Amino acid sequence: MDETAVRAGVGAENAPVRFDTKIAVLLRDDLEPWQRLNVTAFVVSGLGTVSPEVIGEPYADADGIAYLPMFRQPVLVFEGTKEMLTTAHGRALSRSLPRAVFTSDLFSTGNDRDNRAAVRAVGTDQLDLAGMAVYGPRNAVDKVLKGARMHP
Repeated sequence: MDETAVRAGVGAENAPVRFDTKIAVLLRDDLEPWQRLNVTAFVVSGLGTVSPEVIGEPYADADGIAYLPMFRQPVLVFEGTKEMLTTAHGRALSRSLPRAVFTSDLFSTGNDRDNRAAVRAVGTDQLDLAGMAVYGPRNAVDKVLKGARMHP
């Protein structure tokens, strides 16, 4: 590396970080704004439990106050029709990618036990999906989300 690049701060430590994995959320396009936020928060919360590598290091501010670690990479949010969500869910299953789902039934439950019971009560092909999160190799996640559009 030449001296000019070193002085400019250009080097391996300043190079953009590229991930070979992707974290993505797919939301049904007919959800209310509060539902979109709620679904996104719920579905991403499960990814770090089965894929701990998605979690970065803890944070601290200049005064030494500690903060919880977060995802180490961006979360991309997409939207699509109910049919698109069903198709994407099937693709994620066929690729055995880590995934979390939020069904429409969960909007009327109030706790974790009832949430799990609501999902358990419905067969895979009959789930009324409001949203899902998926994590895996970038190309595999891209295939799962094929046809979805970025959330506005």
